[in-house]
Amino acid sequence: MATRPSPPALEPSQPLTFAECGGVDATVLLSHVTIEQVVFVGDEVVALAWRLLNLNLGKMILGQQQFLLSRCPEVYQPCESIGGWMVRRTVVSQPIRVQVLVLALLYYEAPVLPSLSALDVSRTDVSPGAVSRLISHSTTLRLICALNCASLEEEEAHSPAAFANSRGKLVLTINRTISKFIAADAAPLCPDTAVKDTMVFDGCRSSSGKRNGVSQLITWLEWILSQSLLRIPETNPHGMNQFWLDQGAALLLTLLKSSQEDVQERAATTLATFAVIDDENTNVDPARSEAVMLEGGIPMLLDLARCSRESLQSEAAKAIANLSVNPKVAKAVADQGGIAILTNMAKSVNRLVAEEAAGGLWNLSVGEEHKVVAIAAAGGVKALVDLIFRWPAGTGVLERAAGALANLAADDKCSLEVATAGGIHALVTLARSCKVEGVLEQAARALANLAAHGDNNNNNAAVGQEPGALEALVQLTHSPSEGVRQEAAGALWNLSFDDRNRESIASAGGVQALVSLCQECLNASDGLQERAAGALWGLSVSEANSIAIGREGGVPPLIALAQSEVEDVHETAAGALWNLAFYSCNSLRIVEEGGVPVLVHLCSSSHSKMARFMAALTLAYMFDGRMDEIALVGTSSQGSSKIVKFEGARRLAFKHIEAFVLTFSDPQMFSTAASSSGAAALSQVAEALFIQEAGHLRCSRAEIARFVDTLRNPSSVLRACAAFALLQFTMPAGRHAVHHAALLQKAGASRVLRWAAAAATAPIEAKIFARIVLRNLELHQAGPST
Repeated sequence: MATRPSPPALEPSQPLTFAECGGVDATVLLSHVTIEQVVFVGDEVVALAWRLLNLNLGKMILGQQQFLLSRCPEVYQPCESIGGWMVRRTVVSQPIRVQVLVLALLYYEAPVLPSLSALDVSRTDVSPGAVSRLISHSTTLRLICALNCASLEEEEAHSPAAFANSRGKLVLTINRTISKFIAADAAPLCPDTAVKDTMVFDGCRSSSGKRNGVSQLITWLEWILSQSLLRIPETNPHGMNQFWLDQGAALLLTLLKSSQEDVQERAATTLATFAVIDDENTNVDPARSEAVMLEGGIPMLLDLARCSRESLQSEAAKAIANLSVNPKVAKAVADQGGIAILTNMAKSVNRLVAEEAAGGLWNLSVGEEHKVVAIAAAGGVKALVDLIFRWPAGTGVLERAAGALANLAADDKCSLEVATAGGIHALVTLARSCKVEGVLEQAARALANLAAHGDNNNNNAAVGQEPGALEALVQLTHSPSEGVRQEAAGALWNLSFDDRNRESIASAGGVQALVSLCQECLNASDGLQERAAGALWGLSVSEANSIAIGREGGVPPLIALAQSEVEDVHETAAGALWNLAFYSCNSLRIVEEGGVPVLVHLCSSSHSKMARFMAALTLAYMFDGRMDEIALVGTSSQGSSKIVKFEGARRLAFKHIEAFVLTFSDPQMFSTAASSSGAAALSQVAEALFIQEAGHLRCSRAEIARFVDTLRNPSSVLRACAAFALLQFTMPAGRHAVHHAALLQKAGASRVLRWAAAAATAPIEAKIFARIVLRNLELHQAGPST
């Protein structure tokens, strides 16, 4: 029969430690003991005394339980940081939990483990009775680590004094403040040293501690705590929050100061994970992350991020990144020089270090403008762009770099720096060639943000001119990932504000792709619905695109989206329908697809003034007479039926357009303005009427001409609506007011407006609106005051 292999002999003074590995649940520390005397237990792992394992099949009776053991070779691996060896694997016929260890210790007590010093039973179902018996029987045992053991915690909840008088032996559980507990009971461990709880680990490594073997024990305890604390966030057991707040965060920071490098690394890893409560959406627990900050953890992590060990750099950067999701922590990181440190790390030749540094910059680039400026000033923009070219196959680093660039591109000045650093080419390259959804989503978001500053820089046009950019974004609207589709649609929406981009998007199949996206997104997220409708709104500015959208089936999904209860969604859909309704063929489609009741509902019930405004304008376009000829075509019998339905729809529309306009009427204020020739009263009314969001709308020459023409319409309702619209478009605070005023001047609108303001049969609202538009034109003609 083959004999069991043995590891190399150890010096008598060297502790023999078997550390956790894989699914192992328990660890023992022994001094002056040979390997054959070790009992080692895990979820599905047990190694008993050598005389049991020397049997090919042995029956062991422990208490009332029988276990059939099958023997297999063990694999030993040195663990230098704790001066011992790890047992990698010993297979048994069925899972044997930690009770086997405890019972074995009791059964074989002195002959087998005469020098047992410490035992870790964390995350097991060891019973209180078994621990008590072990305490009673073992004369050499000094420390039991029992973190996250449900039965022991339950026992302590019912009896707080449980294990308190343990004959000089420490029993550490999550219900006890570990550092204080060790300090309070440090006499049996370190009798010659007075130890403060805040410095307990350092104190027990003192010269006195070394003489008493305590330093060895503390080294082991650090190793075990780093393992146990690392495992807890993986399962996120119930009831651990107070532990993290009361002592867990402080313990992790203590472990960061350990002389054992792997302990430091595990502590940093745990700091990166214990505060995360939603990994998918990167949400962190504010109290846990702030506990790290308040305990002085930020400078400690930043120091580790500058160390020479790349694996520790990576974990420290990851912790900084995750904790910085909390704005308060992010501010602390930025204030303590973290941005420069992370920017420098992003230039590392080690991909994992660069990846975590990019993640830190991603999170730090959220929020306050000063952090964004600091990242740019530190050279962060170029470092992030360079990462995309340096690691073309590194999906993690690509997603983080693109995400950080997306945040930076949202700032006007930084967006220019992103473009100057080659960011447009880098991001388009990702959008065209990468297959990873997370990378594609961030690349599309970055391109969307770059294109969002059309009035302030030429990035919008530059993105459109980058070879393959628009085609790639159109293709991404077909992605199986909703996030990718949403960001691609958002990018196309922003890019469509540029005339050349708009037509290029259509040429690349954008109309069909976006109509299809609208049809498919009716049950999708609000963000995707808004952006899909917005992209169609942007494309529909041109006549050819508007007619194509109607022809391709864009009207029904937009009507459906206009029924959304979400303001951003139905407001955007109303904007798209407003553009489409400019053309009679689309107006007819809106009527035929049941759009009138939907628009009427929006006009009267939406909480968004913008949505109500655009719904009213859409109805005004539909029923200003231009659609009549094509709407009533058919046989005489069909024509009669159509006339009845059409007139009913017209009356319904006029009723709600009028009601909408009257919601802005204040009889007393209007009466004062009507009887006054001064500008003050009129200015007061104008400010009260102005819809701030309407100031962002930009109308074409044809649209302005149509509103001027509507001022002559026989319907007083439509005249009032047209005057109200022109008031909104010419208010000095409006973004495009000067543009609209110039178009009105060219159209000779002043004469028509004066007629509308003086018309005897016109309602007072229409007169006041017309007078305000005339006042606005005079203000624009006069130019800015000096």
